[in-house]
Amino acid sequence: MSEWSDHVVGERMAVDNEFAERVAASEFSNQEWSLIMTAVEFEIDGAEDPGRARIVADTSKLDAIVPELENIRSQMGGIPGGPGGEEQRKSSGGFLDGVKNAIGLGENGSDEDAERKRAAEKLAQEYATALQEHLEEKGRWDEICGLAASD
Repeated sequence: MSEWSDHVVGERMAVDNEFAERVAASEFSNQEWSLIMTAVEFEIDGAEDPGRARIVADTSKLDAIVPELENIRSQMGGIPGGPGGEEQRKSSGGFLDGVKNAIGLGENGSDEDAERKRAAEKLAQEYATALQEHLEEKGRWDEICGLAASD
């Protein structure tokens, strides 16, 4: 974790609370969102110029956890489609298969996995934007950009 992100833990908690409504309106459960966030890192592009700098979500590690999202969904009763889901899809091998897929040794994954990854990327970037707006509102953006620029 970079130095700047160590300094925004409190702000992240506030944004998490504010963003909970957006997560609830998304296709992801809270448990799925928590897993997604473990695979996302945030960077500040252009930190040297706070007026142009932007927080961006690095979602390059999502491939490793996308298959696990289905496992979470199955444990929750197969949402959508009620208990058990519309069908019991073939078992993803979980985390290990996700790692294999990420390095090109496994199956390429389904179209549904690709769609869920795109949705996770979009939601993660929305979170990054909300975090930046929060930091700007609290008057901490310049400070945080300064820390990021010195990382």
